[in-house]
Amino acid sequence: MPPADESLHIGREGVVVPLRAGDGERYIARALPLASGAPHGAGAATEAATAVFVRRAAMESPSPPDIIADTYKLTPTELRVLTALVDVGGVPEVAAALGVADTTVKTHLARLFAKTGTRRQAELVKLVAGFAMPLTSKA
Repeated sequence: MPPADESLHIGREGVVVPLRAGDGERYIARALPLASGAPHGAGAATEAATAVFVRRAAMESPSPPDIIADTYKLTPTELRVLTALVDVGGVPEVAAALGVADTTVKTHLARLFAKTGTRRQAELVKLVAGFAMPLTSKA
């Protein structure tokens, strides 16, 4: 038997509810089911268990370079080389901009290819561009 008010049914994915405190601070509450809530037989009582997580709502989010570094487990130097490739250009230009040898940039470039699954500098640029696009997520 469905709940009397369908808006109270959190379903399998849970529900997210925006909240505002008396002082105007904004919060997000997320309710997640811990049990199916399905009856165990005809006429059996339904048990429900739900976890509720509340956190302050924030507009701040990690920058795309930070997200890329976390996603691909890049070292700070690898991230600098990747950023320079996008901003400056090819290996000689990046080496000059960072004050290192071409071979050093090539070493980091090989590690970037391995960690990101790319094979060319153009693919790295496309990868970075993809992280710069606005993303939506299921809350």
